[in-house]
Amino acid sequence: MQHKDPLRPAKRVALQRKDVWSIVNEAAASSPVQPIVHMGQGFFGYNPPQFVIDAAKHALDQVSCNQYAPSKGNPRFKKALADAYSPFFGKQLDPDTEITITTGANEGILCAILAFVEEGDEVIVFEPFFDQYVPNIKMAGGTVKYVPMHPPARGGAENTSAAEWKIDMDQLKNAITPRTRMIILNTPHNPVGKIYSRTELEAIGALCVENNIIVLSDEVYDKLYYAPFTRIATLSPEIARLTLTVGSAGKTFYATGWRVGWLIGPSDLIKHVLTAHTIVCFNSPAPLQEAAAVGFEQAEKYGFWEQSKREMQAKSHRFNEIWPELGLPYSVPEGGYFVLVNMKKVKLPDNYEFPPHVAERPRDFKLSWFLIQELGVAAIPPTEFYTPENAHLAEDYLRFAFCKTDEVLDTAKERLRGLKRYITE
Repeated sequence: MQHKDPLRPAKRVALQRKDVWSIVNEAAASSPVQPIVHMGQGFFGYNPPQFVIDAAKHALDQVSCNQYAPSKGNPRFKKALADAYSPFFGKQLDPDTEITITTGANEGILCAILAFVEEGDEVIVFEPFFDQYVPNIKMAGGTVKYVPMHPPARGGAENTSAAEWKIDMDQLKNAITPRTRMIILNTPHNPVGKIYSRTELEAIGALCVENNIIVLSDEVYDKLYYAPFTRIATLSPEIARLTLTVGSAGKTFYATGWRVGWLIGPSDLIKHVLTAHTIVCFNSPAPLQEAAAVGFEQAEKYGFWEQSKREMQAKSHRFNEIWPELGLPYSVPEGGYFVLVNMKKVKLPDNYEFPPHVAERPRDFKLSWFLIQELGVAAIPPTEFYTPENAHLAEDYLRFAFCKTDEVLDTAKERLRGLKRYITE
């Protein structure tokens, strides 16, 4: 009897094409311009606030914090989250039954999907999307239904607001079928920087109530908003009943390597997410949960919430002042720490040699590779977050992360001035 190759990978991993992170890192490693100024991936260029670092160091001296944490999460951390978020949700959250801790927001999203999505179920995702949504859905056996966010028509000619990227509600309605189990929402949005308006959220929420669809609201940038920010779970009891809200200590405290996240929602949803989490990884890092608890307990004392918004918006202004100088329009972010810049005016040299895996991708991949090789500045091509059918909507844009030190931002601007000779009107 012939046996299958024991080393043959499962289709769920074998069929994945080369991802954007591998392509950008490969370009960075081969670039003649070193060191690379990495404005691509959204990791911070500086440490968490000192009171949070001190809390992490102190936690490592505690025996309990070096052992397994409860699967539900550190009780102190859950209470701190309940105290911090109850005023925003307009009710007293039960830390034991309405909050669960996960190993980063991404694991929380995976567990929410595993808890409710089965073979044949459909999940609606808005393009552009965080790239982990799709494999998480497919790993659960679900089918992804895509609804594109449309950029403003004049985005290639002048600065616009991230608010002007719009969902066509008729397209969303048409995407809903009897198999639709969940809609994933991201606000503030990565990579657009859009904050969904109350009106938009009410329309999405009404469709979910009408069709009994779970809302998975990814709000990991919820402390970095520069325009009015509404949480969909707060709009009505009917919407709240269907909503799971995702948060991230890594995004909140500049500590993306900590991998500590949480979900907030009704107890009859949270209990199933907890079951999936217990199966996937059982629990989450104990000392870092303790440190995050202290972070939430002491943030207001140190004025951290307002300081973090103020400082990040200042970084946005500092970095984005380069685009008017170059005559390149950008989408002014309403939240988060990414900016989309329209590069339609950038003319790539004729016969420039791109590796085959870049040459076959949309124009933004070529722009990204070119900037890394010629200027030593890394940015992310956003068509990675689109289906091939809708990639044309974003192929002239690049995504830059401005959560970096001022020195890095200034170096990036100086190098980007090298684009001037490639810009045409």
